[in-house]
Amino acid sequence: MNRDERLMEYARLLAKANAFARLTGSSDPDEIYDEHIVDCIAAATWLPEHDTVCDVGTGGGLPGLVWAVLRPDLTFVLLDSVSRKTIQVEKMAAALGLANVRTICSRSEEFAHRNREAFGLASARAVAPLGILAEYLSPLVRVGGNALAFKGPRVGEEIEEVASHGADWGILGLGTPRVFPYASSKEARCCVVWEKIRPCPENFPRRAGRAEKRPWYVS
Repeated sequence: MNRDERLMEYARLLAKANAFARLTGSSDPDEIYDEHIVDCIAAATWLPEHDTVCDVGTGGGLPGLVWAVLRPDLTFVLLDSVSRKTIQVEKMAAALGLANVRTICSRSEEFAHRNREAFGLASARAVAPLGILAEYLSPLVRVGGNALAFKGPRVGEEIEEVASHGADWGILGLGTPRVFPYASSKEARCCVVWEKIRPCPENFPRRAGRAEKRPWYVS
């Protein structure tokens, strides 16, 4: 299969898996392609030239499996804490013949402590608000790499939530978030990208669940 055929086959596999594993919202391959895969293609410009990429909270393999199809020269680690999801993602990766994918079932906080600053890019799609995502992603990214979040029309509110507390993203070793809109058939969509400018302090990430209960930016 060529690249486009493989991406459409992935949409079909994901639609079939949704029938019993609830990996993403739709069970229509065309809808999955238009609403999800197109998003991931748009963000592929941020993939590093040579490095390993971590997809945090991969769910049904978005964006990790899409990116693995687009960039067979890179290695992708697809991380999720729900085993039924990682099992299905592993099956889909095998069906697509993707040798550059590793699936891991783990909380991101625990995985980050074992794989600290090991990735050139860490990304997340439909996982958590930006402030919380930053604590998940930064410990995984090496200095000079990037953290990336997929976001919709409320991105400004999520950035303002952190700013309203007078917090500095540099606490996590991150630069100021940059917002890059891209074309979408639905609501306004964008990628938010932070450069990793210094090592993340050893006390991040905190234990599982702490980021949501007590965000780092709340004094």
